[in-house]
Amino acid sequence: MKAVPSKDDLGRQPLILAPLRGVTDAIFRTTFAECFDGVAHAVAPFISTVRGSKVKPKLLRDMLPERNAHLPVIPQILGKDPEEFVTMARALFDLGYDTVNWNLGCPYPMVAKKGRGSGLLPYADRIATFLHAVIPAMGARLSIKTRLGRFSDNEIDALLPLFNTFPLREVIIHPRTGVQMYTGRADRDRFGECFALSRHPVVYNGDIDSLATFTKLAKRFPGVSGWMLGRGLIANPFMAEEIAGAVLTEEDRVVRFHHFHNLLMARYAAVLSGPSHLVQRMKGLWQYFGRPFANGYQVIKRIHKTRYPDQLKAVTERFFTDEARWQSDPPEGRLLVPLKKAS
Repeated sequence: MKAVPSKDDLGRQPLILAPLRGVTDAIFRTTFAECFDGVAHAVAPFISTVRGSKVKPKLLRDMLPERNAHLPVIPQILGKDPEEFVTMARALFDLGYDTVNWNLGCPYPMVAKKGRGSGLLPYADRIATFLHAVIPAMGARLSIKTRLGRFSDNEIDALLPLFNTFPLREVIIHPRTGVQMYTGRADRDRFGECFALSRHPVVYNGDIDSLATFTKLAKRFPGVSGWMLGRGLIANPFMAEEIAGAVLTEEDRVVRFHHFHNLLMARYAAVLSGPSHLVQRMKGLWQYFGRPFANGYQVIKRIHKTRYPDQLKAVTERFFTDEARWQSDPPEGRLLVPLKKAS
């Protein structure tokens, strides 16, 4: 199924699958890695810290090594209490992981208003207190994923000098503010300023929606330590292969996407509780999957009307077999925002 060189041939700047909550769980990551090449590793969606000295096994289920054998993964933790964070980190280290990522960028209001994720970014003093408490217990086994700020893109100006004083593994920067969510454009000028100020390896994350976009960014920021691909890669799972130099026909893409889709759906059917959960999960994924197809809106509209797995399967089989038309050059931004809401 694979049509590109091995991951070892991709150079010094790895391509990283971004953490998308509700999307890139262990089943998705494993199935993706079996069907597509070019991604070096993933950062998993966050696990929230919990009170107490023990972590319930069910919280770590998605990070069990046997569920992540096909694609290396870095666990991500969301939390603001140092003791709770260290407890969760140690539980993950006990599973065999050698590093964890601190989610300092989640933009969702229900998270930020509790002072977690991007909600911490306006408070450099709190972040300093947290790192002073956490780093001695972890050493250089912590990376940070952050945004420019919660309310303002200059909040990060107080944080980068602070980060520079700690032995962090790397800093992943998504150049938006928390209140922007995923609207507007990623501010690449501000990323460049942050990149220049950081003493740590820096990963770029945000709005990589095509080979052309990646090429421009790679020329502009040749010294980054990696590239994190999120919504664009979920919509076009061939993007990492394209970056590696693969040339794929429309037929290749449709056949392989079809195989990936059916394998993914079968695996979710085996673990999700009931047909309605399966249908809802696949409907959510199709808000991404439909984007690279010229007639993607039409199939999303039909999928939206299905209620049972057999109905959804019939719609997608007809689409992949008779109707799918891959867009080689989709309009800018098409892979990054939902297609027109189905009704």
